[in-house]
Amino acid sequence: MHILKKLTMPALAATMAITALAPTAALAGDTQKDKNNWRNGAIGAGAIGLYGLHNGDALTTVLGAGAAAYSAKKYEDARKKESQESKDRARYHRSGSSNYGSDRTYYWYQGHRYYKNNSTGERMMVY
Repeated sequence: MHILKKLTMPALAATMAITALAPTAALAGDTQKDKNNWRNGAIGAGAIGLYGLHNGDALTTVLGAGAAAYSAKKYEDARKKESQESKDRARYHRSGSSNYGSDRTYYWYQGHRYYKNNSTGERMMVY
C-alpha cells in the first residue's frame, strides 16, 4: 500500500503533463492556441505544485513550481511575439501622406522602403 501511495503522484503528474503538452504538438503553428496551451500548462503545473505543497512532498512541489515557471515564461514570450507581429502588420499597411500626397501608400519590405501609387498601382523602391 505504501508503494501505491508513492507511485500515485508521479503517475498523476505524468498524466497532467501529457494532457497539457499533447495539444501543443498537434496545433503547432497557431500562435493563439499555442499561447493558450502554455497558459493552461502553467495553471496545471501550478496546481501540481500546490498539491505537493499541501501534502508535504518536496519533489512534487519543486517540479510543479518549475514547470509552472517555465510554462509562464513561454506564455509571456508567445504573448510578446504575437503583439510584435500585430504591430508589424499595422506598420506594413500604414499609409504615409505627410510629404508625398495621399494617393501613395508607403511600406517596408525586406529592409527596403517602397511606395505604391494607388492611382496607377505602380510600386517603386524608395530606398
